[in-house]
Amino acid sequence: MTTAFVFPGQGAQTIGMGKALAEAYPAAQAIFDEVDEALGEKLSALIWEGDIAELTLTQNAQPALMATSMAAMRALEAEGVTIGAASFVAGHSLGEYSALAAAGAISVADTARLLRTRGQAMQSAVPVGEGAMAAILGLDLEAVRAVAEEAAQGEVCQAANDNDPTQVVVSGAKAAVERAAEIAKEKGAKRAVMLPVSAPFHCALMQPAADAMAEALAGVTINAPAVPVIANVRAEAVSDPDTIRQLLVEQVTGSVRWRESVQYMVAQGVTEAWEIGAGKALSGMIRKIDRSIASKAVGTPEDVQKVVQNDS
Repeated sequence: MTTAFVFPGQGAQTIGMGKALAEAYPAAQAIFDEVDEALGEKLSALIWEGDIAELTLTQNAQPALMATSMAAMRALEAEGVTIGAASFVAGHSLGEYSALAAAGAISVADTARLLRTRGQAMQSAVPVGEGAMAAILGLDLEAVRAVAEEAAQGEVCQAANDNDPTQVVVSGAKAAVERAAEIAKEKGAKRAVMLPVSAPFHCALMQPAADAMAEALAGVTINAPAVPVIANVRAEAVSDPDTIRQLLVEQVTGSVRWRESVQYMVAQGVTEAWEIGAGKALSGMIRKIDRSIASKAVGTPEDVQKVVQNDS
């Protein structure tokens, strides 16, 4: 059994996530304490008993989801399952930071601060209401790229997330994305859904955020990860710290190549993916990409016990 550990991105957040892990495992609680200290605020209080609208703000959701993923990782380690049990790690957008933290490439405190900066920079790159994202369901990547090109009309409109064979997300100027949604339906898309996001992620409009991340990442130590990390923008494994740094900058404006990342895992012999942290969104995508990979969610103490018992 060749295993990959995968880490969720924005949209997986829920109030109360990770609380049971923190109550069951002191090492998981220590992660939330470390993140609170790194940010100089009680993010854990927001995660566990706050307002979902506030948690969903990009600058909060990103470090919160990483903290929950790392708490699950520490719970696994407390049960004897280390990062070495995985042949690869990968994450969806911000999840790539969680993957790097899990693999020991970036400290948890630095990762929390980087994600706070990333969230703030992505939010402020485009004034609220000027950008948008839409999920196009039922068209493949090439078809959606053609739709985005037709819809752009001099504005930014790009395929941002290639999630699975049935779902590609477009991102860009609001009017252009709305045009893309209509054109996609004319071209045979089953549905085109405007997403409830506060900024147009993973497109050229995010260049100011990429510049901010280049500066932030320049001041952070990145070590070679304990296991290879499959980078979003390349859809292949990387281990060199300088390459990782550069790709994290490119990732802000670049596409999340999740479908290809999973295909890469399959080509490398991966047969099982553990989704570490909140929700099961990646497991659903993986099933649509290649049913030969068995997916397991690891987000609660019960999940931890289940995978540990099956693994032993």
